Amino acid sequence: MTRVSDEVRLWERPLSGSGPMDFVRRGASGVARSVRAAWSGPGRERDLVVQSLKAAGAALLAWFLGGVLLSDPLAMMAPWVALVLVQATVYSSLRQAAQQFTAICVGALLASLAQVIADDTTGALALCLPPLMLLANWSRFGDQGVYAATTALFTVASGTAVTVSAVSHRVGLAALGAVVGVAVNALILPPVHLRDVRENLEALARGAGDVLHSIAAGLLEGEWDASTAAEWSRAAARLERRCEGLRSARSWSRESLRLTARPLRALHRGPLDVPPETEDERWCRVAAHVTVLTRTLAVSVDDDRSPAPPEGQALREYARLLELIGDACHASAEDGSRAALEELRELHGRLQRSLSHHAREGGAAPTAVLGTLLLEAENIWSEVAPKENVPERDGG
Repeated sequence: MTRVSDEVRLWERPLSGSGPMDFVRRGASGVARSVRAAWSGPGRERDLVVQSLKAAGAALLAWFLGGVLLSDPLAMMAPWVALVLVQATVYSSLRQAAQQFTAICVGALLASLAQVIADDTTGALALCLPPLMLLANWSRFGDQGVYAATTALFTVASGTAVTVSAVSHRVGLAALGAVVGVAVNALILPPVHLRDVRENLEALARGAGDVLHSIAAGLLEGEWDASTAAEWSRAAARLERRCEGLRSARSWSRESLRLTARPLRALHRGPLDVPPETEDERWCRVAAHVTVLTRTLAVSVDDDRSPAPPEGQALREYARLLELIGDACHASAEDGSRAALEELRELHGRLQRSLSHHAREGGAAPTAVLGTLLLEAENIWSEVAPKENVPERDGG
């Protein structure tokens, strides 16, 4: 393990000031962390470095082809297009290449027409920019529509004569830049986004376990109230947001594998296997059940509502049940230890008998709450554990 110098440790200290120097130090600290992360191993920071260097390399290659080999006075168009087309996925590079090339063609043609009509640069810009900016909002262009207007700016500001050859040069250089940008992105370390799916799944499982452990600790201590239940509900809401992040990561994963040559995927550092989409559905169902559980607890301590939480031994046994399920979530395992499984089944049986006891003597309100809580615990366990390990319902 490399020792961290005192200077680096100083930068890593929490910075709570709001002055200019504190702002600079926070920025420098963030940069230092990103550099260390990129250097230490595969991750988002290293992916960002690779994509940035690829974009710079694509621009240099396009400039060499257009400006050096072809000696074209408008060679700037090629590296400009190549630079922005090294996107996060090969598929998005191709899609945006088509959108951007179309926008550039439209911008060059309208700018050339405006130059023919107007006598000066200002008049030509006044003629072509308003319609091009309106056209930039067309959904078919995606977020590439603005390049129609910027192309018009370059075309008019360059002051070159309007000829078929000049317009063809601009369009041709844009095509050259598009080809270079897409080729560099597709053939040199093509971006493959699989890590985010695994990280989001692991975070979702850990988060579900954390919430269940927090609830179990609060129930065991017996000092929980409406504000505590509200905190549990907010934690469950964060799980739901994590599900949205997981869906987004899954979408990126699918897109990153489209149009990516299989031999080139072998260059991707890290495992290429990704958990099946059924895992997304499973853990998002767990998050939904945790949300229902926290809402039930919040309702049970609301003074304006009739349901009441269970008390005494039943509450303690339920807390232990949640703790065991939380352990299983943390492990993200398909099977728990035999001792834990036996304890869970025993607790489940006792809670079922407590439910019958509440129904006979405790009244409807505690019975309804305990029944709902027990049902959601069963639902969570059925998702986390194999089906054969799910406790059977007690008919009594």
